[in-house]
Amino acid sequence: MNRRGALLRDGRAALLFLAPSALGFGLFYLVPFGMGVWYSFTDRTGSGSFAGLENYREVLASASFRQAAANSLLFTGIGVPLLIALSLLLALLLNRSLYLRQTLRTVYALPLVVPVASVALVWQIFFDWNGTLNAWRHALHLGRIDWLQSDGSLWVLLLMYLWKNIGYDVILFLAALQAIPASYYETARIEGAGKVRQLLHVTLVYVTPAMVFVVLISVVNSFKVFREAYLLEGDYPYGRIYMLQHYMNNLFLSLDVQKLSAAAVLMVGSIVLLASFLLRAERKFRDNLE
Repeated sequence: MNRRGALLRDGRAALLFLAPSALGFGLFYLVPFGMGVWYSFTDRTGSGSFAGLENYREVLASASFRQAAANSLLFTGIGVPLLIALSLLLALLLNRSLYLRQTLRTVYALPLVVPVASVALVWQIFFDWNGTLNAWRHALHLGRIDWLQSDGSLWVLLLMYLWKNIGYDVILFLAALQAIPASYYETARIEGAGKVRQLLHVTLVYVTPAMVFVVLISVVNSFKVFREAYLLEGDYPYGRIYMLQHYMNNLFLSLDVQKLSAAAVLMVGSIVLLASFLLRAERKFRDNLE
């Protein structure tokens, strides 16, 4: 009875300490999101009437939305696998005994503390029509390329995404690699496993749970690349880097809250479905591993 009373007392204390954060989360996140979901089913804000799925039909029929969705999916489909592969490779290298290993770890973490506006400004100076890269090409008697107004703008944005996020993913992978017991590798060597088999059957197997989390974070960050694209090219960039957030931002500027809410719900729903699939796959993998 005393133990049960102590648990209840501890539970009340925990709820008391969590209440401010829970209140803030509900007030500034859950309530606005719930209002957005409701607005997506109405014909106008405030005293609007229920419009069913009309806003969703108009959004899905919009050529701008389809272009933005295709660009966002293409960016995520290229950027996330590249980011995962490069960050895992760097983590494997930094997990070895290398010269200046600590310095290299610091260098990879530096982009995390650089403001996005500063990053965009440097990228703009480098890839602009009169920027550094075109100055080098001109010195080599090569023609100038308007990188930000061509299909190359997608690769410019991908490079920025990789540079900005690779350090964080490397840190996460390093933590996962260092958590693998050395005895697993010793057992694998005793059984005759070479470096490749150790990588495939020990390292990648035990780093998979961390990889699921890294993939989720990387997908979320790929949707946040709108900040960089907006700072580089504004509201209406070149078509290849016109993202979902551009579409929603322009709806916000025109005060079309209903379609904006519908587009936001579609995007959040897609991310939630992807996250649920990855978490479920990771749970099954962990159960099989045990």
